[in-house]
Amino acid sequence: MNLTPHGPTRRPLRTVLVALLGALVPMLAATLLTAPTAAAADTRAGAAPRAALTEITGFGANPSDLRMYLYVPDSVTTNPAIVVAVHYCTGSGPAMYNGTEYASLADRYGFIVVYPSVTRSSKCFDVASPQALRRGGGSDPVGIKSMVDWTVRTYDADTDRIFATGISSGAMMTNVLLGDYPDVFAAGAAFSGVPFACFATTNGSEWNSDCANGTVSRTPQAWGDLVRGAYPGYTGPRPRMQLWHGTEDDVLRYPNFGEEIKQWTNVHGVSQTPAATDSPQSGWTRTRYGGTGDRAPVEAVSLQGVGHNLYAWGMAERVLTFFGLNSSGPAPEPPAGPCKVSVTTNAWSTGLTASVTITNTGTTAVNGWKLGFTLPSGQTITNGWGATYSPASGAVTATNVAYNAAIAPGAGVSVGYQANHSGNSAAPSAYTLNGTVCTAG
Repeated sequence: MNLTPHGPTRRPLRTVLVALLGALVPMLAATLLTAPTAAAADTRAGAAPRAALTEITGFGANPSDLRMYLYVPDSVTTNPAIVVAVHYCTGSGPAMYNGTEYASLADRYGFIVVYPSVTRSSKCFDVASPQALRRGGGSDPVGIKSMVDWTVRTYDADTDRIFATGISSGAMMTNVLLGDYPDVFAAGAAFSGVPFACFATTNGSEWNSDCANGTVSRTPQAWGDLVRGAYPGYTGPRPRMQLWHGTEDDVLRYPNFGEEIKQWTNVHGVSQTPAATDSPQSGWTRTRYGGTGDRAPVEAVSLQGVGHNLYAWGMAERVLTFFGLNSSGPAPEPPAGPCKVSVTTNAWSTGLTASVTITNTGTTAVNGWKLGFTLPSGQTITNGWGATYSPASGAVTATNVAYNAAIAPGAGVSVGYQANHSGNSAAPSAYTLNGTVCTAG
């Protein structure tokens, strides 16, 4: 088994430009420093390094030659949950890691993230072939199921808390995974997708224009039968589904949103009439079916005037609310030992520099660190040294670079950043090191 830490560090999603069939998609506009992330050791046999994106090979049956990337946080819980985060066309597992906040949320809540990665030239997932649309039939779903099984075995993960989410092609694969493996996934969240089997083809093509254009319409029963036909004879519980779509989507057009609602309400045997309707954010309409709470069987969010590239920072937290991963569950493992942070700032009319010294005041070495702090309102980091900083404002995580990953007991490292400000040039008031509150001094 080959475990290779992957180099890029996470950066915030500024705009996810999701495209299909060969469009070039720049995921990020961030220009902050990047460097490989150091990782703590894990004593479990075969386990990946912690706090680093790691490629896993030899994970099991993989008929379509997918690649598997894994993120295990320092705070991974006992019997952790698993989130499978599936990329868009032309994307990759590392791009999904860099362009979404699931890994930083894993740091907070202790779950594991699996990032499948396509190797075929289009970098689109197979959601169209007959093999992909039945349980154990072959192609990409089998490989992704193997990734989940490997993670469950290696980390003794909670098989009742396995989830899938994806963008565009990844959203379509989320629908497929929940249809093929209802006994594996507890819930899914699909951003700009289409119903299960809507993209079905028999001629080897990856593209279905009728579905993409929103002209495929079926009865709820017919859509539900397609899902049920993927695993004939299955009578157990079905995964809950959260759906997101923009009204101006010109790639996978908006009628697909209504068809997905038909499908998953039928699968769950609930009414197509919403049990609750609200607007959690301006321009959003959220409908819930079969229940009114955060974990209704089906939840659908329509974004008025928004196109295909709808995924934005903050949406993943709403996904975790639907999954139930940000409110309850096993407590994280104890964090690293005590620490002290001292800061010196030098400010001028619209900017500042901050020099930060992190001291390990504990009795054991720190091997790989993340310094957490919240910038005062109006401050935005424009440059940094000694660490990578993400995001550039608000609640920031500074992650070690290769040369300063280890901090011996009693020793310290110095890092810093430059920032713009709109009047408040103060230093952050509190810091955490690998989740432990540090003494300020």
